[in-house]
Amino acid sequence: MLKHARARLSRALSTVPVLPKTNAFSDTLFLPKTAFPLRPDPTKNETLYRARTCEELYRWQRKNVHGPEFVFHDGPPYANGDLHMGHALNKILKDIINRFALLRGRKIHYIPGWDCHGLPIENKALQELGKDSSHVLPSTIRTAAHAVAIREIASQKEQFRQFGIMADWDDDASTYRTLDHSYEMRQLRIFEQMVNNGLIHRRYRPVHYSPSSRSALAEAELVYKDNHVSHSVYATFPLDVSSTKSVLETAKLSLSEPIQLLVWTTTPWTLTANMGIAVHPEMIYTLIRRINDSSLSLVAQSRLEVLKDVLGPIETLAELKGVDLIGLSYRPIFSSLCDIEPPAMQILGSSHVTTESGTGLVHCAPAHGEEDYKLFRSYGLISSGTPSAIDSMVCHVSDGMFSEKVTDVLGPTGKTLVGMPVLEEGSRAVVELLKQAAKLLAVKRYTHKYPYDWKTDKPIIVTATSQWFANLDRIKGEALAALKDVRFYPNQSRNRLESFIKSRSEWCISRQRVWGVPIPALINSKTGNAILNRESLRHIIDVLEKKGVKHWWEGPVEDFLPPEVKANNAGEWQKSTDTMDVWFDSGTSWSMLDPPSPSEGKPFRADVCLEGSDQHRGWFQSQLLTAVGSASEMTTNVCEAITGPNENFRSPYGTLITHGMVLDEKGKKMSKSLGNIVSPLTIVLGGGGKKIKDPAYGADILRLWAASVDYKNDMSIGRTSLKQTAEAMRKIRNSARFMLGNIGDGRAMEGLERVERKDMGLIERFVMHELYVLEQTAIKGYEEYDFAKVTSALVNFANITLSSLYFDITKDCLYANSFQSLERRAVVTVLEKILNTTTSILAPILPHLAEEIHDHLQPHNTTTKSFFEKEWKTLDPVWEDYAAAKDMSYLLKIRKSVLSLLEKGRDNQKVKSSLEAEIKIIVPVEDEGHPIIKLLKREEPLLKTLFITSDVSLDDGEFIVKFFKYLEWVYTDSVALGKDLDPLRIFVLPALSEKCPRCWNFTRRRGEETCARCTDVLRSL
Repeated sequence: MLKHARARLSRALSTVPVLPKTNAFSDTLFLPKTAFPLRPDPTKNETLYRARTCEELYRWQRKNVHGPEFVFHDGPPYANGDLHMGHALNKILKDIINRFALLRGRKIHYIPGWDCHGLPIENKALQELGKDSSHVLPSTIRTAAHAVAIREIASQKEQFRQFGIMADWDDDASTYRTLDHSYEMRQLRIFEQMVNNGLIHRRYRPVHYSPSSRSALAEAELVYKDNHVSHSVYATFPLDVSSTKSVLETAKLSLSEPIQLLVWTTTPWTLTANMGIAVHPEMIYTLIRRINDSSLSLVAQSRLEVLKDVLGPIETLAELKGVDLIGLSYRPIFSSLCDIEPPAMQILGSSHVTTESGTGLVHCAPAHGEEDYKLFRSYGLISSGTPSAIDSMVCHVSDGMFSEKVTDVLGPTGKTLVGMPVLEEGSRAVVELLKQAAKLLAVKRYTHKYPYDWKTDKPIIVTATSQWFANLDRIKGEALAALKDVRFYPNQSRNRLESFIKSRSEWCISRQRVWGVPIPALINSKTGNAILNRESLRHIIDVLEKKGVKHWWEGPVEDFLPPEVKANNAGEWQKSTDTMDVWFDSGTSWSMLDPPSPSEGKPFRADVCLEGSDQHRGWFQSQLLTAVGSASEMTTNVCEAITGPNENFRSPYGTLITHGMVLDEKGKKMSKSLGNIVSPLTIVLGGGGKKIKDPAYGADILRLWAASVDYKNDMSIGRTSLKQTAEAMRKIRNSARFMLGNIGDGRAMEGLERVERKDMGLIERFVMHELYVLEQTAIKGYEEYDFAKVTSALVNFANITLSSLYFDITKDCLYANSFQSLERRAVVTVLEKILNTTTSILAPILPHLAEEIHDHLQPHNTTTKSFFEKEWKTLDPVWEDYAAAKDMSYLLKIRKSVLSLLEKGRDNQKVKSSLEAEIKIIVPVEDEGHPIIKLLKREEPLLKTLFITSDVSLDDGEFIVKFFKYLEWVYTDSVALGKDLDPLRIFVLPALSEKCPRCWNFTRRRGEETCARCTDVLRSL
């Protein structure tokens, strides 16, 4: 051994080397060849595959896939404006789920929809008409709104296509629109069933009202802002003479001055509708004298310290319990401005009075507050909420402005308020009236949480109007029971949806708009009473079925009168002008899902629904409530309800997935005012900024971003994150390009015999094990809707297992070995399996790339046009090989040390290529029986491939001792591989043979043209 080594060393140190010919053998190498581009123009490249992987694929699978139906029910976006990042994220996530299900053999049922009614479209129609709604016929507005909606849908449809969404976008029958006649009729039938179930009623009561939308709103249509500023007032109400006397007697005070009740409110405009003052029966109230003006006031004892800036210096006179004040009378606050003395008001007891804010005395206006309304109902001071309650509840507001009725309280003075918006100059005018009446103690700016209209982003008010409501108290038990078998992602979203349902007692379903589905009620013009029952609905809906919903606005009222009504006083009736809440519109979309067979006793439901987290209070809820509320087997009487909710109800969905909001790069909400909007179309097609033009990334990079983020929480996007995503995409493409280049176009593989697992070496078995683990991780990620797990595992596999290891170490074998050698065939077999499996893994996320790989791999294939036409065939579990993984862990640890030593050589300019080096691993004789040493001996031929050096040998140390001093350079390190094995010494030294001009390994004997391996290959060519 030493004799041969000495000879090799002598040749290596010779001053007259034999220089090999360069580039003479390039034609004999099997270099990769592929037309697959690394950086294609996505605007051109993706267009080649768009129709094949979207519309055509959807239609193909509906006809040709015979697996179980997978129903993904699309929550309809609003048909107004360009698509934003939330739309893109939403549709891409849905598409990933659908494509994975298709690859697993499911037949996809996915019908994209649009929400088409409501105020934004109606307003846009009015803008285009150039008129105010009060000067345009409802039928004209509806025609214009219909045209706007159709135009917006067409625009959004083209934009959705750019994201690579698999759906039949070309066929209107394969999409749904809430304005379609068939859809509207299904909606009306559901409404009819809810009426028949006794759930729909009309009441005059306080509701959320949006002056900017000019309509009532449901709780789900509100957003709460923490920074709303109100002009709060401290105002005084005088106790009447008899009540003042009663207080003084109770306090045992011999005084004769009047006593003021001090209240605080953030809505001074509601003071004109004051009907009472509430106190807490158990609260302690203090009678004080304000030193500045000697006036007497009643204030909660616990609020005195907080109110000292408002009250100024005071003298405490007496303390009374709230119960002592209940039933006392006071004069209306604006009585001094009236020509006629108005009747006195009463102090009421209420447990909702707190000491957290205010004065402990609460101004009550039941027309403008839910708690006030309930309090007055409990006292029997207002009626049950039927339309006749208008006469018993004081309300001076109409359409967000003071109405003529305010003069009932203020007399002629009130005329100055008529027509004023209550939230703006109306409030300021009331403050001035308080000053005029000498009832204003203080005005303060108050920042607090306040509800806004989520469509217009303007503050709302609470005011009494006649509205239609769905009784949710009767069905919330069934609704909650129906959620028991629903899967939630993330799991905590279950609590959110359930809490929203539990907190609601009724749903205001009527809106004061023209563009919508009518609430088909008949209103008596004399009494204001409405007809909405089984008989009237059956007749009216039959008419609308034949003539269309537009006939409600265009046809005479006589067409809609049931025979028994028409026969008596037909002229006293008019059609209701209310339309249904758009959440009721979209919430009935589940009715499109037909039962799979007539034998099914329960309604067919969607496998999955996925929307933003705001839909817990919106579409998720409205679907559930309309489905449960319209069920024919619903609990219909109190006796049945006592026994508990009906457990047989099913929700219209089996799985609910929610995603967060897309924010800008700094984590801020996107808005036009901030100028931080990131357009998904700019990402796909390029353009954008005035100073910086954004590149066209294409749909797949947008999709890869969507799949890489933690979508269950709010997520950020910007130029930095897109560049990072593009780099990840480049690495994925680079891996595909390498494999395609070495596998060829498929024809090169036809004559190549694949290698069985039993004939593969350790490195191939290890890489296949890693591929198997990757595939199982990806499948689990898809099944759990954790797409970030899929992309992370795929990118790590491409970067670490492939690019940094397997591709690097197999280039020599692929390029220089005999085409039919076992080693090369094993590598090609593995590359083929890697490409097939990784393409399946990436396909749901990157469909254009999957189609492109499919085309390059099988350019002459005529069997499957789209990659998605073949099912995902998973790897055989036989490839799971933890023994190979364990063995490789030892070898990779040595490799890490070797690469580190080689890097030192490069830094010191001793080594240019790792092939210029060879490795000596010192194995002490006494350790030769150790399992790790046996592994090294068994895999010794693999080591030079693994380290990408010209030679690796196991040595007992004798060589190093003898020839160390003759070597130009040596780098050494120790590697610990086990507790019971001493660290192994690793030596990196100059390769002692000559460079082969064909493979560039330093394995050529002096005097020979090529190395032994290349010589054999050349002979076979």
